[in-house]
This record gives sequence, structure tokens and C-alpha cells, in this order.
Amino acid sequence: MTTIALPAVVIDRLADQLPAVPTADLDRAASYARAEKSAATRAAYKSDFNIFRDWCASRNVAALPATAATVAAFLASEAEAGMRPSTVSRRCAAIRYAHKLAEFEPPTNAEAVKATLRGIRRTVGAAPARKTPVLAETVRAMAFATSDSLKGLRDRALLLLGFAGAFRRSELVALDVADLEETDEGFRVTIRRSKTDQEGVGATIAITRGGACCPVKAVKAWLAASGTTEGAIFRPVAKGGRLRASRLTAKSVCDIAKACADRVGLDAATVGAHSLRSGFLTSAARRGASVFKMRDVSRHKSMDVLQSYIRDADLFRDHAGAGLL
Repeated sequence: MTTIALPAVVIDRLADQLPAVPTADLDRAASYARAEKSAATRAAYKSDFNIFRDWCASRNVAALPATAATVAAFLASEAEAGMRPSTVSRRCAAIRYAHKLAEFEPPTNAEAVKATLRGIRRTVGAAPARKTPVLAETVRAMAFATSDSLKGLRDRALLLLGFAGAFRRSELVALDVADLEETDEGFRVTIRRSKTDQEGVGATIAITRGGACCPVKAVKAWLAASGTTEGAIFRPVAKGGRLRASRLTAKSVCDIAKACADRVGLDAATVGAHSLRSGFLTSAARRGASVFKMRDVSRHKSMDVLQSYIRDADLFRDHAGAGLL
């Protein structure tokens, strides 16, 4: 379990309330409390709150506990600095979470803060910045553009498996060799935890075999070349082709996708790790795949989100204005 130190004020309050509880038991309780949020969320909240704390220090005002006026002024400052509304909202959530952990009334509950957030969304716009979907034909081109070096084999396997399984980047780097089960039809892949499954119920998806860009063959080629028989599937490759024992990071997936996109002439700035996931769904929708079959792979909880990919794919199909001009 990832260990991140709780704020001292939280530990002090826990100790004051439970003086008879042994330290080891208190530490275990704190560990489970930290696990309430995913590692990625905790890291983001920690970064966001540090930004807020530095902003407060520069103005000689308290960050914990903070007043509603301080939080509203900070959020407005972030919006003026060009932060997207989604980022400003996450900063607000981090401030709220820090106050709850410290058992202070969150200043984010105040109407002044809520009104500031609404005003930012209304003024700046709340539409998320979406990465360009990388469609099937483009993924094939990207895969063909990789080299036969150890790093190239890894990148090819990562691209093809990431696309074929509509994986989130955090899911992709979390995969272990033991999570793959080869069958006549392809791979059965066990996803032990995901963004929408923080409690680790788990899910199993199918990866079908392909033709010249078969994801099953690509993964097997990478595992054989790297000598990986257990543990993390995707690992960093150092200079000189030396395989590292650590697990590839989620950011590395984004970097690899951008680098491969650049090789085939795409604007790397418009491509990210999510481009593989959205590209699979858009490609499947264009081929007329059932929304339920698409969800079997993508594991979306919200049908509205999934339907948006189908709407994008069908934007010009049977258009009401076709042939009118």
C-alpha cells in the first residue's frame, strides 16, 4: 500500500481522541483512511493543496483552516492565470478534502465559493479539452512505425493492447503477466482495479486476435524479447536496451503515444494516452458495434459518456441536411 504521510494536525487529533489505542493500530487505521482515495487522486490533491498553501503564504493568510473569502479569491486567481475550470474545480476539491481530514468545516461549503466556481464555468466555459481519437487505421500505422528494438517492441505491444482493450493508462501500466490468460480466441485480461472500480471488485475483458497488427502476438513478442515471465508487463527500457525492474508510469504511456503519433505525421499535442481508448470506441461505433458490446470492453459506468463516442462517429451518417444544397 502506498504510504503518504497524513498532515500532522490530523495525526494529533486522532491521538487526542484515541489516547488508549496502540500506535500500530492507529497507523493501520490511518493507512486505510489514506486508501479511501486512489493514489493518483491523492497525488493530485497533494499537489493542488500545496499550490493553495503557497498562494496563501505569499499573501500571509491561513491555508488550514482557510476562510471562504480566501478560497474564493484563490480560485478566481487560478482562473485568471489560465487554469481550466476542471482544474480549478479539482483545486477546490483538494482544499475541501484537506479540511475534512483535519476535521475543520470546509470553507468550500460556503455559497461565496460555490458562486465563484459557477461564475468561472460560465465565464470561461466548462467543456473538457478532449484528445483526438486515434482510429484503427492510425494505430496500425503507428505500430508499423515502431522499430524492432526492445523499446520498439514494448511500444508496439503497448499501443496495440491499449487500443484493443480500450484501457485507461493507469490500468495498462498496472497489468501483470499473471493477469493475461491466452485462449484460442485471444487474451482474457483481468483488470484488478480501475478508475471506476476503486474497491477492486475487478473485471475481465477479451482481447481478440488480429491480422498484421495482432495485439496478442505483439504482447507475446515483447514478453519473450524482454524475458518477462512475472510481475509488471510494461517496464522502462534504459539506454542500451537494458530492461529496468520498475513498472512503467502512466505518464510514460502518454509520452509513448505522442512520440508514435509524431512519427506518422500527427500533431502530438492533440494526442494522449486517452486517444487509444477513445479511438477504439469511435472505430467500433463506425463499424456498427453494439453499445453493449463496446461497454463490455470499455467498462463505462455511464451510458451517456459512452453514447457520446457513438454520436461523434455518426455525426455525418444519415445527416438531415444531406443533399439539400
